[in-house]
Amino acid sequence: MKAIVIGGGIGGLTAGVALDRKGWDVTVLERTPKLEPVGSGLAIAVNALRALDTVGLGDPVRARARMQGQIGIRRPDGRWLTHTSGSAAEERYGDRTAVVLLRAQLVDLLAEALGPDRLRLGTTVTGVDAATGTVRTDAGEFTGDLVVAADGIHSPTRRALFPGHPGPVYSGVTAWRGLAPMPAATSRNSETWGRGLVFGAHPLDEKTVYFYATDVAPAGGAAGDERAELVRRFGGWHEPIPELLRTADPAHVLRNDLYYLREPLPAMHAGRVALVGDAAHAMTPHLGQGACQSIEDAVVLAHLAGGDLAAYTEARLSRTAGIVRKAMSICRTTKLRDPLAVALRDLGMSLATRVTPDLMLRQMDGVLRWRPPAPAGSDRVRDGRA
Repeated sequence: MKAIVIGGGIGGLTAGVALDRKGWDVTVLERTPKLEPVGSGLAIAVNALRALDTVGLGDPVRARARMQGQIGIRRPDGRWLTHTSGSAAEERYGDRTAVVLLRAQLVDLLAEALGPDRLRLGTTVTGVDAATGTVRTDAGEFTGDLVVAADGIHSPTRRALFPGHPGPVYSGVTAWRGLAPMPAATSRNSETWGRGLVFGAHPLDEKTVYFYATDVAPAGGAAGDERAELVRRFGGWHEPIPELLRTADPAHVLRNDLYYLREPLPAMHAGRVALVGDAAHAMTPHLGQGACQSIEDAVVLAHLAGGDLAAYTEARLSRTAGIVRKAMSICRTTKLRDPLAVALRDLGMSLATRVTPDLMLRQMDGVLRWRPPAPAGSDRVRDGRA
């Protein structure tokens, strides 16, 4: 059985590795001439760690874990609104809640597991025939029993298969990401919410902190110096935020508008083609699940591939659509600017945490308690839906 994977990002590479482990002859097509270290950091949550375990990569990712001490959401003055601890989360889920690492590190792990002979770089896909599994490229045609479309939020494959779908829409929020040296006072894992503004910081190792920020803004905006723009918006917030921004390299502060698929696809497959990741269910990053759901997709698809792809849609469509909605719900909460609405939001979070101390974790149960499909003969969940 032969599989053609379109896209060498996290979803595509994971699909390639997972299908290879199931005995498929895999070819991954990536248009860039080499796998560049695009982006900065990302979080791999416990659900995705379990998925990576099925291809032997969970522990190499866990080895980079830095989640320690108190984690949660704060106000711009530094006061905690809601929080938990890494140990409480680990006890609840039986594993690390999340590992924050460089996107490039995960891509390197996946590419090494896939092997260079299965990865064709510098190959641009120009069309797909879902009925025959033929993929047309600038280097000729490839035909597979399965085609995996992992070609991103603006997926040409999705547009071709579902021409009536409206595609991604703007969330109303723009985002920045960057890296900074570890501040004098060790940075904690936290997000800080203000009036329409969010700033998150997570240590990657003893020397480096990954940070991200969002604000309500029209699409297409840009500043000549994005670090200076962040200082203008967040420079008066609690430490170590000002220090992180002072010491960040301006050349490596990235800005991107956040789009998502507001309307779910009618299916995550058509003919011999299955869609994974952002091509199927692009979401805002407010749950930290974008890459995680791509990884889930990949291992579920590899488990079900060879049969009717309708089973893949059944296993994944409802779950991913729910997570897209949940992420956007949090996005809307962070977009509040009215002082009274923000005060009520903050008060509600504080009171709820006092009444239910583990509320922050309980709200994530539906996302994080997911288990990957079980091998034949196992008593565990078989389809990866819960």
